[in-house]
Amino acid sequence: MRTRRVVTFLACLLLIGTSAEAATQLQSDNALHKFTRGGVNVITGWVEVPKQIRETSRLQGAGSGWTWGVLRGLGHGFVRTAADFYEIVTFPFPAPTNYAPVIQPEFVFDSDV
Repeated sequence: MRTRRVVTFLACLLLIGTSAEAATQLQSDNALHKFTRGGVNVITGWVEVPKQIRETSRLQGAGSGWTWGVLRGLGHGFVRTAADFYEIVTFPFPAPTNYAPVIQPEFVFDSDV
C-alpha cells in the first residue's frame, strides 16, 4: 500500500513538472498562428486542384493542365490537407522547430518558394 502511494506521488510530480515546462515553452502567438494556418489550409486544400491546372497549363499547355495538372492538384491538395491536420493536432508544440510550416508555401494562395 505504501509503495503505491509513493509511486502515485512521484507520477504526480512528474506530470506537474512536465506540464510546467510545456507551459513555459508554449509561445502562444506562434502556437495560435500554427493552429490558424492548419485550419485555413485544411479548408482551402482543394484550391490546389485549380492552382495546379493553371500552373501546368501555363508551363506545358492546356492538354497537360487538364490531365497532369488535375492529378498534381489532387496530390498537392491531399498532402496539404493531411499536413495541416497534423499542424492542428500538434499546435501547442514547437515542432517543427519554432512552429515552422510543415509544407511550403505556407498557404495555398502564396506563390511557390
